[in-house]
Amino acid sequence: MDPQPSPSGRSSPVGRSPSFSVTDAGSQSLSSILNNPHAARLEASWVGWWSVSPPEFAPLISTKASSDLTRSDFQSYVSSVSDSYHRFEDIRNHSTKEQTLDVDNIGEALVACLREVPALYFKEDFALEDGPTFRAACPFTDVSENIVLQEKLSHYLDVVELHLVKEISLRSNSFFEAQGQLQDLNVKIVEGCSRIRELKETIRLLDTDLVDSARQIQELNANRTNLFALQHKLKLILSVNQALSALKLLVASAECAGALDVIDDLQHLLDGDELTGLHCFRHLRDHVVASIDSINSILSAEFMRASIHDTGDADAVILLKAKARASISLNGKDVEQVKLDEEETSNFRDRLLPLIIGLLRTAKLPFVLRTYRDTLTADMKTAIKTAVAELLPVLVARPLESDLTAERSMDIDGGGSSLASKLRSLSSESFVQLLAAIFKIVQAHLVRAAEVKRAIEWIMCNLDGHYAADSVASAIALGAMVAESAQESNGQGGPLLPYAPLRSTAKALSSPGKASDAISPSNLSKNFRADVLRENTEAVFAACDAAHGRWAKLLGVRALLHPRLRLQEFLSIYNITQEFITATEKIGGRLGYSIRGTLQSQAKSFVDFQHESRMTKIKAVLDQETWVEVDVPDEFQAIVSSLHSEAIISGNKDNAETNMTSYSDMVACNEGSQVADTGLQGALEQHEQTDSSGTTALNAAQGKAEAIEKMKSDSVTSSQSNSSNMKERGKPTTQMLEYGGVGYHMVNCGLILVKMLSEYIDMNHLLPSLSLEVVHRVVEILKFFNTRTCQLVLGAGAMQVSGLKSITSKHLALASQVISFTYAIIPEIRQILFLKVPEPRKSLLLLEFDRVAQDYKVHRDEIHTKLVQIMRERLLVHLRGLPQIVESWNRPEDAEPQPSQFARSLIKEVGYLQRVLSRTLHEADVQAIFRQVVVIFHSQISEAFSRLEITTPQAKDRLHRDIKHILGCIRSLPTDNLNNSATPNWGQLDEFLVQRFGAEAG
Repeated sequence: MDPQPSPSGRSSPVGRSPSFSVTDAGSQSLSSILNNPHAARLEASWVGWWSVSPPEFAPLISTKASSDLTRSDFQSYVSSVSDSYHRFEDIRNHSTKEQTLDVDNIGEALVACLREVPALYFKEDFALEDGPTFRAACPFTDVSENIVLQEKLSHYLDVVELHLVKEISLRSNSFFEAQGQLQDLNVKIVEGCSRIRELKETIRLLDTDLVDSARQIQELNANRTNLFALQHKLKLILSVNQALSALKLLVASAECAGALDVIDDLQHLLDGDELTGLHCFRHLRDHVVASIDSINSILSAEFMRASIHDTGDADAVILLKAKARASISLNGKDVEQVKLDEEETSNFRDRLLPLIIGLLRTAKLPFVLRTYRDTLTADMKTAIKTAVAELLPVLVARPLESDLTAERSMDIDGGGSSLASKLRSLSSESFVQLLAAIFKIVQAHLVRAAEVKRAIEWIMCNLDGHYAADSVASAIALGAMVAESAQESNGQGGPLLPYAPLRSTAKALSSPGKASDAISPSNLSKNFRADVLRENTEAVFAACDAAHGRWAKLLGVRALLHPRLRLQEFLSIYNITQEFITATEKIGGRLGYSIRGTLQSQAKSFVDFQHESRMTKIKAVLDQETWVEVDVPDEFQAIVSSLHSEAIISGNKDNAETNMTSYSDMVACNEGSQVADTGLQGALEQHEQTDSSGTTALNAAQGKAEAIEKMKSDSVTSSQSNSSNMKERGKPTTQMLEYGGVGYHMVNCGLILVKMLSEYIDMNHLLPSLSLEVVHRVVEILKFFNTRTCQLVLGAGAMQVSGLKSITSKHLALASQVISFTYAIIPEIRQILFLKVPEPRKSLLLLEFDRVAQDYKVHRDEIHTKLVQIMRERLLVHLRGLPQIVESWNRPEDAEPQPSQFARSLIKEVGYLQRVLSRTLHEADVQAIFRQVVVIFHSQISEAFSRLEITTPQAKDRLHRDIKHILGCIRSLPTDNLNNSATPNWGQLDEFLVQRFGAEAG
């Protein structure tokens, strides 16, 4: 090839020089970097460049520092190479464009043909023999047009050929390249086929010489293995068939433990792959499920029979005894303790043990316990209903002995023979007997249920060392896995099958790192055991709730009657209900909020009704009160004595109560009185002996009532002896109500109030849960009594409602005695009532009692003030007639000189008041009243006498005589003589006497 032109335009001998080498190439590359742009002006070739010594082309060292170079320093070089560089760029862009056009113009020649040649000639059905096509392609009429047409067709042919040649030239390189590749591929295929023939021949020789004998041995070994597998399958089929037959017999004979063992074996086969593909056992799982259902039914029925249905005989015996008691009209209630001895407990546990193990293995124990809960609840309700239905005819036939006989008879006549009307027609005693029978029946059922609960807990938790401990543990583990598998099946929407495939569960549980701690075998067993124990406990809870509901329903039927009962009648119902609640809560282990609410509601209704009736009664008694002193029956003295002794006992038991506010005024009124008499001491000693004997039954409501009644009876004896002693000593025969060694004259309303307060205290003792309500009612009735008494006596309301002509000092004195007695016993009542009041509420109630006591004290002081005011008014009346009497003093005196009518009348009225008050009021009260009377007499009389004009000796004598007579009366009045003078009741009148008549006259 010709050498390429050099950059200088001359031929370069590089292509022909044999001395060109790699080193020269490296030198050429290095020299090209330092190429001189003016090389074309030098008369040297490429070889001349190589011969130049390196020092000539060494880089020039710039005299400037590199940091001082700028673009302008290279401007001369850039301008010298710019023309050559621009030509180089144009040539390179032109060659690149031609290559790109050659590639991009492939197929454009045919497009150009289509533009230059009509489309008619390119149709697929183009044929000149076709007439229309020929006429369209050759539309000529003469020879000249024919020549022109032939030239046009020749032109079309040339255009097509030209463009086809161009297209072929564009595709020739690719075509020949592909053709070469196909030839190479054909050669390789031929070589591969020959190689395959050689290998096949080699393999045939190897098969003939080596493999055939070894393959034959392998086939015989596989045949032997298949025969063994067939024999194993046949034995498996035989064993499964025998297991199914045995399972049917075991289920039919109720041998649940053996049947479950067979089911375990069959279930393990079903969980594995051994029975896969055996068409004869396609229904085996259904047979196993049906057998498990049958076993569950047998175990469930036997569990129900052992747990519930065996108590039917006990119900019949209880009802028979209850009917016998009702027919002979035995009083009281007879609730015996129902218990199982150790032998019965042991036998019962041994009976339940196989049943519980079987139900644990099938994971049906929680479900059976839920069924047991519903059945136990229904059986409890049925037993109570049966008891009511059988006992009602016997109890209704008994004669009614209550105050509500007429009302109940009307209820029976008006209400027909419905169950509710029959229950309402029962007397309280008959109703208590009905409740006692129901109590015993419920207790029998609950004791049996509690024994079932304890037996299950013993089996589930406390079998250490027992022969069945391992069986129970494995049953719990198996049941837990079965329950977990059943839950997974439910969660995945699959059918719930007992004994679901356990192998996958066991693998998942045994594979480390794949199962969380929440589903480990131990946690599953704990959760399953917790479920069983929870359902076991809920069964007893449900039974107790059902019994509470039925009992509350029975109480609700008679809700309108119970508030009207007497205290002891209501107490018998209240106590047996409390015992029932306590016994059932002890068995069930859960509080019965519903029945407690019902009982509390009825007890509150009872207290409200009793309080309303007593308020009505005390109002009627006060309105009819004539304020006449009455003798105190021994019954009321016994009540007061027991009240005082009970307060002392409660104070000894609770030292905190003795630190309450002391009533100094009461102590002042009762100053000098003894604290207790011999009868009170005897009652206190009797109560202390009873308390020291360890009688814990007094904590119960009935025991407290009996103790109080006994104390009252002892107090009656002591009060009788005191009364006889008083008569022997010559004291007034009018019997007074003694309290704390002080006697009080009483009227009818005061005794009624004492009786009511005693009944409130009994309610407080016997209904401790309503102590707060009772205290409020006591405060209310005390307020009402004080207010109404004030209206009737001080306000003279008794003149309108009781028909009194006037309110006398006797009436006021008796009212003062009643108020003083009530004021005296308020601290004792408060102390007794507060024994049952919750500690946080005592402070508020203490303030209430303090206000009531203060009201009574103010009322008593107002009565005393009223008595003083009466005496002052009488004195003023007499003083207004004194001037007329003084006018008659100037007449001559009679033979027997006497005090004037003024002095005699005044002294007579003072003496009458003294006699009335001294017989009725306490000495301290009498002294306090007459101390004020004396002060008034001294001031008023001395002032009136000082205004008189007395001139005659006769008048002076009569004045002196009247003053001496009045002073004699004043000195005889009972006062405490606070001025400490030698002369009793010295005052202004004495000073007036000395001033008017001299010291000797004084």
